[in-house]
Amino acid sequence: MKDDPKLPRVLLIGDSVSRGYTLAAREALAGKANVHRAPENCGPSANGLKKLDVWLGGGKWDVIHFNFGIHDRATTPADYEDRLEQIIARLEKTGAKIIWASTTPVPPDTKDGPAATTAIIEKNEIADRIMQQHGIAIDDPRLAEVQNPKDVHFNGGGYKLLGGQVAESIEAALKKQ
Repeated sequence: MKDDPKLPRVLLIGDSVSRGYTLAAREALAGKANVHRAPENCGPSANGLKKLDVWLGGGKWDVIHFNFGIHDRATTPADYEDRLEQIIARLEKTGAKIIWASTTPVPPDTKDGPAATTAIIEKNEIADRIMQQHGIAIDDPRLAEVQNPKDVHFNGGGYKLLGGQVAESIEAALKKQ
C-alpha cells in the first residue's frame, strides 16, 4: 500500500475477522487515513509477542487497532493477561493512539462448542479490565445478527458494518491528536 504522506497512518492487527473488515475500513477512511494491516492472520497473543516488531516496522503510526483472543481460547487467564500487558507496553512505546477490538463471540453451536463460547467471554472480560486500566479505547461491535451461523466470521453486510465501526473508532482517535 502506498501512503499519502499528508494522511495519518493506521495499523490493524488481528485475526481473520480483522482481515474481513480491512477493505471496508479502508474504504470508509479513504482520503482520511492510510490504513495498513499486519500481513498475516496474527493468531494468538504469543505470536503477537514474537512478531509485533516486524508488524510495526520502522514507520510512525498514528493509530493502532488491535485484537488477540480467538486463538487464545486455550491460553490460561494468567498467560493471556501477561501477554496483553507486554503487547500494550510495546504498542504504547510507538506513541500511537491504541484501540482494542473485543474478540468476536463464538456461538455455542460451532465445532468448538460451548467451551469456546465460555473461553471467549472470559478473554473479553480480562481484556476489558486491562484496557480500562490503561485508558485504551475499546471497539466492541457485538454484532451477532450479522455473524454467520455456527461460525465466528461475518457475512458481507457484517464486515461492512464492522469496517464502518472500525473506521469510526479510528477517526475518533485521530481527532484526539
